[in-house]
Amino acid sequence: MSKLPQWVGRLGTGLTRLAHRLESQQADLRGPDGEGDDAARGPGPSEDHPHGGHPSGGTPGAGAGAGADDGAGAARGGTEGPEGAKSTEGAEGAGAGSTEGAGGAAGEGAAARPEPPSVPAPPAYAPAVSARPDPVDAVPWGVRVAAEAGWRLLVLGGTVWVLMKVISSVQLVVLSFTVALLITALLEPTVTRLRRRGVPRGLATAITFISGFVIMGLVVWFVVWQVMENVDEVSGEVQAGIDDLRRWLLHSPFHVTEKQINHVAKSLREAIGANTEQITSAGLEGVTVVVEVMTGILLSMFCTLFLLYDGQKIWNWSLKLVPAPARAGVAGAGPRAWATLTAYVRGTVIVALIDAIFIGVGLFFLDVPMAVPLAVFIFLFAFIPLVGAVVSGALAVVVALVTQGVFTGAMVVVVVLAVQQIEGHVLQPFILGRAVRVHPLAVVLSVAAGSLIGGIGGAVVAVPLVAVANTVVGYLRAYSQETALRAVPGPHGATASATASVPPPVVPPGPPPGEGGG
Repeated sequence: MSKLPQWVGRLGTGLTRLAHRLESQQADLRGPDGEGDDAARGPGPSEDHPHGGHPSGGTPGAGAGAGADDGAGAARGGTEGPEGAKSTEGAEGAGAGSTEGAGGAAGEGAAARPEPPSVPAPPAYAPAVSARPDPVDAVPWGVRVAAEAGWRLLVLGGTVWVLMKVISSVQLVVLSFTVALLITALLEPTVTRLRRRGVPRGLATAITFISGFVIMGLVVWFVVWQVMENVDEVSGEVQAGIDDLRRWLLHSPFHVTEKQINHVAKSLREAIGANTEQITSAGLEGVTVVVEVMTGILLSMFCTLFLLYDGQKIWNWSLKLVPAPARAGVAGAGPRAWATLTAYVRGTVIVALIDAIFIGVGLFFLDVPMAVPLAVFIFLFAFIPLVGAVVSGALAVVVALVTQGVFTGAMVVVVVLAVQQIEGHVLQPFILGRAVRVHPLAVVLSVAAGSLIGGIGGAVVAVPLVAVANTVVGYLRAYSQETALRAVPGPHGATASATASVPPPVVPPGPPPGEGGG
């Protein structure tokens, strides 16, 4: 029992040292903010004891000292009594005082920290400033739509311009292949009929190809032969017509004199003499044109032969170049485009043949020279819609007017107009049908654009290309609508029977070139 007071004294001393060590560590953690001075001066009053008092009635420091002295006295005296209890209470007071002193120092450090500066609120009379809107929302809807459409149109126009440049660079190849497509559309049904009767594909293609080009060559030869046979007669009649016109002008109410007519004739001769070099160069260019025409004819024949024989394989290979998502729509549009092209070529040939026969018969009965060659010209120019009929009819009227007089020329005008009216209002709607119907404005614009790009050949192929494009665009639009409807989940219940899918355009399907019947 004599060692117990000494042990309690040492415990109080250790607790006091631990309290001082904790206070120094807290001062180091608070940093050099000036708060370490407050901690060194001693803890302030705590929340539980506002006046800094200790539960025992003294200050924590005094308690610590008293506890230490009591412990020492108890150790010296070695007696048990009130001094031991006091020393125990002093140790407890020292521990409590050190804890409360640390808490007080922390509270004073937190209170000494400066608060961050705050922005004062705007006065009540200040105007309200709204936040800036998003730039996308600030642009009007109409301007946004116009901009979206504008850059897409620019891209489309640039693509068309590049395509036109490429076509102009290889104009001969493009026109030759397009003419080959038209000839293939005309000859392919014959190959199909021969194959249905058991003729092999190679033999059927050879028979159709040779017979078709032989017939076309005979037509061209017949036209050239008729023109060469009648050129002398026509030249004499043209000269006689010029003399008649001269006499009529001399006796006409326009008071034209012989001197004025001779002056006009002299001016024409001088113009021809002055432009001899240009005429010669034009003749040389004509030789180049003849060479290009022969090259185009041979290329068209070569393309036609392979389109008749391997048209289906060529079409299947072309489909592989199309992206997979669009391949199904293009595969459906191809046969319909081919059916449209075939119907156009057949209908145009039939209409041109009827025009040539009726106008040729009228020229023959009116005793117009070169009636047969003029009829052939009318047949060939009928492949240029609207414009070809006007040009060929005007040529027949001029020949009749110069060779047979005004009355015969007027009668030829009546015949040509009557046949063309029957063609436009009866034959074309009945033969061509709705599958290849194109608006007259589109026909005129396409013929003009085709003639500017490719001359006469461009004018011939412009309208069938527009008809095919019209069919393809219509089918793809209907196909996309039907695909969109299929992607939407269908209704349930009674409304399901009232929902129907959008059918594609009704166009008689036809096989691609060379597909045939089997």
